[in-house]
Amino acid sequence: MAVTAQMVKELREKTGAGMMDCKKALTETNGDMDKAIDFLREKGIASAAKKGDRIAAEGLTYVVAEGNNAVILEVNSETDFVAKNEAFQNLVKELAAHLLANKPATVEEASAQTINGVTVADYINAAIAKIGEKITLRRFVILSKTDNDAFGAYLHMGGRISVLTVLEGTTDADSAKDVSMHIAALRPKYVSRDQVSQEEVEHERQVLTTQALNEGKPENIVAKMVEGRLGKYFEDVCLLDQTFVKNPDQKVRQFVESKAATVREFVRYEVGEGIEKREDNFAEEVMNQVNKK
Repeated sequence: MAVTAQMVKELREKTGAGMMDCKKALTETNGDMDKAIDFLREKGIASAAKKGDRIAAEGLTYVVAEGNNAVILEVNSETDFVAKNEAFQNLVKELAAHLLANKPATVEEASAQTINGVTVADYINAAIAKIGEKITLRRFVILSKTDNDAFGAYLHMGGRISVLTVLEGTTDADSAKDVSMHIAALRPKYVSRDQVSQEEVEHERQVLTTQALNEGKPENIVAKMVEGRLGKYFEDVCLLDQTFVKNPDQKVRQFVESKAATVREFVRYEVGEGIEKREDNFAEEVMNQVNKK
């Protein structure tokens, strides 16, 4: 497979490695982006890359809790300007209220429901006609709790990031919100180690083993080193293993336990994560329009 400049650019953005190293990695792995990332990590050239985390599409995330139900959602627009538009922001809040009241299971089901006398799909289309940009309800999650639990609803940067956390065993909403703020900042993927698949752990172990051997470490100590580095990996991806942002002297696990609580689950949305945005060359586009006249 031919390695293109765009592929090299993407790998550089994902890993921070040099251009020639990225080109070599892609050549060695026949253009497979994930294998190229592992190749660079094994050589000690790149740190663990967060695959698919390029922030591209615009819009807002939003989270709201009412009683024992809460919803977190993402609504996308084409530009940041529209995301700051009051009409767009009101649409997001109206959609959140609808989702919370009607509890559809999927975006498709939500789109077919009725809001203000029309389907949600048509309601969004009316907003598109008014605002002048494509708007989509991309995703949402509705969570429930009991009277003995607490929601942590946190909105960051006006909706660029939203987090919804459920703490069981406490009604302390402030503590639940503190956990959500931590999640917004440190981006854990899992609550605890037991949620990480054995396949993912074994993949990480193999990468770290090759990395240590390439560093020239003696084989008789590599296994012990790898287990130590795996511990650091778990700290990166598991909420309860992370150092609590509001108190560096304790782990999130210790903070939650001090409230006699447990983290049941969390959802973290960041605008546009996982969506590739087309790269516009506006100068070229303008010149093309000028040349047509």
